[in-house]
Amino acid sequence: MSAAADMAAAVIIAAAALWGALRGTDVFGAMLDGIREGFSTLLRILPSLIALLTAVYMLRASGALEALTGLLAPVLELLGIPPETAPLMLLRPVSGSGALAVASELISSCGPDSTVGRTAAVMLGSTETTFYVIAVYFGAAKIKNTRWAVPAALLADLTGFVASALCVRLFFGG
Repeated sequence: MSAAADMAAAVIIAAAALWGALRGTDVFGAMLDGIREGFSTLLRILPSLIALLTAVYMLRASGALEALTGLLAPVLELLGIPPETAPLMLLRPVSGSGALAVASELISSCGPDSTVGRTAAVMLGSTETTFYVIAVYFGAAKIKNTRWAVPAALLADLTGFVASALCVRLFFGG
C-alpha cells in the first residue's frame, strides 16, 4: 500500500472512534464485542473452509482437473471460450487463490495481451468464488439449507464466463 492509502485508513479509523466517543459509545468495549463475535463466527465456519480447501487441493493433485479440462474443450470452443481457460472456470467457483494461480500461469504462458490472458483476467473480475462465499456467509448466518442459492450462483458464474469471452472478442478481436 502507498503512504496515502495507509494515512487514509488511519484517518477513517480515528474518525470512526472519535464519532463513537462523541456519541457516548464505549468504543473499546464495542471493539472487544466485535472481536469476540468475529472469533466465534470464525470458529463456526472453519470446518467448512478446511473441507473446501482440502477438496480443491485434492482435485488439482489427482489430475481430475486436467481430465475435466480435456472433456470440456470441445464445448468451450463452440461457446467461443478459449479451452485453455477451462481449469480457471472449474476452480473459480471453489477457490479464489486456486483460480488466481491458474490465471497467473495462463497469463505467464500465453501473455497478458493474448486472447487467453485477457479472457482469464476478465473471468477473474466478473465471477465469484461461489462455494467459498456460501460456506462463509451461510455458515455465519447459520443457514443449513442453501436451496436455490447454489444453482443460481453457478448459473451467474457460467454467465460471467461466457460474457467474459464474448467481451474480450468484441473489444479486442480474436
